Amino acid sequence: MTDASGATRVESGGAQAADLEAQPAPKSGGRRWWGLVVIGLAQLIILLDGTVVNIALPSAQAELGMSDASRQWAITSYALAFGGLLLLGGRLSDLVGRKRMFLLGTAGFGIASAVAGAASGPGVLFAGRALQGVFAALLAPSALALLNVTFTDPRERSKAFGIFGAVAGAGAAVGLIVGGLLTEYMNWRWCLYLSVPVAVIVLVAGAALLRDVGSRASRRLDILGVLLVTGGLVALVYGFGEAGTRGWSDTVVLAILAVGVVLLVLFVVWQSRCAHPLLPLRIVRHRQRAGAYLTGGLGPIAMFALFLFMTYYLQVVLEFSAVEAGLAFLPLTVSMLVSSTQIAARLLPHVAPRTIVVPGVLLTVCGMLLLTRMSVDSSYVTGVLPAMILAGVGMGGTMMTAMATATAGVAPEDTGVASAMVNTTQQMGGAIGTAVLNTVAATATSGYLHDHLTGSATSAQRARVAAEGTVHGFSVALWWVVGLLLLTAVLAAALLKRNTPCGQQESA
Repeated sequence: MTDASGATRVESGGAQAADLEAQPAPKSGGRRWWGLVVIGLAQLIILLDGTVVNIALPSAQAELGMSDASRQWAITSYALAFGGLLLLGGRLSDLVGRKRMFLLGTAGFGIASAVAGAASGPGVLFAGRALQGVFAALLAPSALALLNVTFTDPRERSKAFGIFGAVAGAGAAVGLIVGGLLTEYMNWRWCLYLSVPVAVIVLVAGAALLRDVGSRASRRLDILGVLLVTGGLVALVYGFGEAGTRGWSDTVVLAILAVGVVLLVLFVVWQSRCAHPLLPLRIVRHRQRAGAYLTGGLGPIAMFALFLFMTYYLQVVLEFSAVEAGLAFLPLTVSMLVSSTQIAARLLPHVAPRTIVVPGVLLTVCGMLLLTRMSVDSSYVTGVLPAMILAGVGMGGTMMTAMATATAGVAPEDTGVASAMVNTTQQMGGAIGTAVLNTVAATATSGYLHDHLTGSATSAQRARVAAEGTVHGFSVALWWVVGLLLLTAVLAAALLKRNTPCGQQESA
């Protein structure tokens, strides 16, 4: 039923039964921590499928007969659905229940993974990946919202978010490792099938262990807001993705990006007037939370750049196999885990978030500066490993603190959409950052080759110059990352001043 404000009332004959599901948090601390394991596994399969397909894509392309022009849709279809529907998924979890959306998202993601893994042609693979993105958009916000309402004690909350942040930060690196192993020793389809048994475990355990604590939002859904923000986010993700292949001056790219910006501006205007907004603006107007969203959006750019450029550097320049390249990211994963659980989680209850975020970002800057010095003759141990450890320690603490701060103190009926904003900023930061940095690197490489290649060069000399040009392009792009990280440190220092209000909830 639609009211005068343009919002649609979400009604269900089982509303009373659904409200009974919002029981108090279980007294058993052990049950809560097992619930965290379930939530972490759910987050892991989302992140794994975001990167594992990158490793499997060459094999999938050869088997399914994909063209070079269409293969990007195996990645883009997932990113478009996931990024475009996150806010809707977050609001639905507030309206109909976080646990219900968590279980629905998990079941749907497992089915979509099986469909994509069994694909007999490119179209089925792309459709399966898009379905994965749809259900990931339901699952991710509800998982973070459940974590937020389950752990309210400041010390427990910091520890829980430290573990969750480690999973979130390391998921992409684990995806590269798992993707390399499965592709080399089994079949690319197992990169997708892997999510199916994990989803079954999460579904069964989640039904038994998770509890939906706290009140829900008014049972009305802002349909116009959904259309505006979904269209705007999809247009931006698609536009930035196309910019990497068409170029930034392409008319189609500029038109798509302009449409995305206009739709998002209209969305903000509508949210300020709608009686039951999809994204209550009080959530993003909060200074501390706005700083956390900015940090959570800019920080992933460094990690996406690290994964993108180092994967190519290790395999193309240092000639690592897919498995070796995946294992080379293991120190990054371990350092992120240690930083988020043993450093940031212990400090966050006692200090302002900027005390953790600013040093963490500056450590990451040091790691990126080391990588700008790499060459075709660098070794992994001396040229890459120290940078990965520094970046892992820095980003592990930074991203965990940003996630915890962005959801702290949110009214229970807004936890889903506030959690969705965390995922949305990360997705948009990663998509935009990857497109921009990839273009910067390609342009720098092209310029280097133009200046250094001569017609009289031998094939060996051409190969050497080509490798040098590739590394030069990576170095130039990483200098841009350094600049973005320094900006992130300044914003964090200015905005993340107060202790995280773990025990204080806003009123909606």
